[in-house]
Amino acid sequence: MKTILIIEDDAALRENTAELLELSNYKVITAPNGKIGIEKAMAEMPDIVVCDIMMPEVDGYGVLEVLSEDPKTTQIPFIFLSAKTEHKEIRKGMDMGADDYLTKPFEEEELISAIESRLAKAEILSARISEDSKKKPISQPEGALRSLNELKNFFDDEGAIYQHTAGDVVYKEGVHSNYVFLIIKGVIKTHKMDESGKELITALYKADDFLGFTSFVENMPHHESATAMEAVELSGISKKELKGILEKSNSVSLELMDLLTDNLHEIKEQLLQMAYSSVKKKTAQTILQFAQILQKDTGEGIKISRYDLASVAGIATESLIRTLSSFKKDGLIEIEGRNIRILDLERLQIVE
Repeated sequence: MKTILIIEDDAALRENTAELLELSNYKVITAPNGKIGIEKAMAEMPDIVVCDIMMPEVDGYGVLEVLSEDPKTTQIPFIFLSAKTEHKEIRKGMDMGADDYLTKPFEEEELISAIESRLAKAEILSARISEDSKKKPISQPEGALRSLNELKNFFDDEGAIYQHTAGDVVYKEGVHSNYVFLIIKGVIKTHKMDESGKELITALYKADDFLGFTSFVENMPHHESATAMEAVELSGISKKELKGILEKSNSVSLELMDLLTDNLHEIKEQLLQMAYSSVKKKTAQTILQFAQILQKDTGEGIKISRYDLASVAGIATESLIRTLSSFKKDGLIEIEGRNIRILDLERLQIVE
């Protein structure tokens, strides 16, 4: 049984998360602040650490710094769990060596998935280190990056910066693709027109997501358009330069493949929802999806056009408006102009 250390000063969240993980067959130890968390990490040697950032005594950054510098704990996977959602905060945590960064509020499946993947990766790396220790060390090519996080840092440091306001087109369907982008801030939708001229939103991308991948072998045109849904900032690297980086860095290439595979899975799930779900379920799931992408807590207004909601849900705008009115009447949401505020999250999640 794997052991998880939770370092969190919010007692209710700490206890609820511990109970959730115990039900998933993990041994859980907890700490109410960073100082006690460091002590328990040294004494218990957990298999993974899940840690808040803003805490008394020692904050999460301080915990990660101490554990990273000690040879006994430096290999323990570390996941930040925080309400901080700014790109610079996420980058700071990842730059310090964190393995993942989850924002509050989080879904149960999201936390479990992050823990499982980091534990699996730790086991693989441990086995490789053990095997490699028996072999002659192989030097990395000069300039090779070691991780997907270092690739994102490269975009931050070396990429060309592009800024767009809400409604601006980032790139158009049919235009040849020469750059790949990392979103620094804001939300972007990708979309295309069906045969009847109706817009279909194919995906939503937020800060820290990559955007604009097409073939590295051929100069293929984009198969969809991308438009800013709010003020956005992007960092772009030419496909030629990115290809050179990936050719030197096998580990980064594999991580990027995993990331793109996950993105394809999410898009397939969205398309299945659009094809087979009821109008009410499509509408409910789309509202929840926008809330997650825009990183809005329950009770915060989601400012989004009815047209965009309908495009993501794959239904007519008129049908969407009728469904929103029904949700409002049932007390699931509140509507104020373009703002939609979730009133009953649990009921909205189980709409059929």
